[in-house]
Amino acid sequence: MEKKICSYETLFAISGNYSEEDYKALCEKFVNLVNENATDVNVNEWGKRKLAYAINYVTEGYYVLITFKSEPTFPHELNRVFGITEGVIRHMTLAVEEKAAPAAAAEEVVEAAEETTEVEEATEE
Repeated sequence: MEKKICSYETLFAISGNYSEEDYKALCEKFVNLVNENATDVNVNEWGKRKLAYAINYVTEGYYVLITFKSEPTFPHELNRVFGITEGVIRHMTLAVEEKAAPAAAAEEVVEAAEETTEVEEATEE
């Protein structure tokens, strides 16, 4: 049976009460977990930012966005690990829909324009 591979992105925030070394250690833990179970991994560290509202009296968080492709079972395991890791105050993993290739969409527009031109020429004759 063919394995289904989907695109995902996950964003998590680490408590702002931790040191820089703790941020790096937790971030590395999750990046290694994703690298072991997924492909096309892209990590974007947003850094320390002020939260919109306090979460358990914490007003700042260290944000990290990871995009990857994996089997549909892996995001459930990733969310489980986020939930049991001390220091992670929020996390969210979303499936990302693949967009149609721009070249394919452009070809459809050209074909539609050609059909319209042919119809206009036929009605003029």
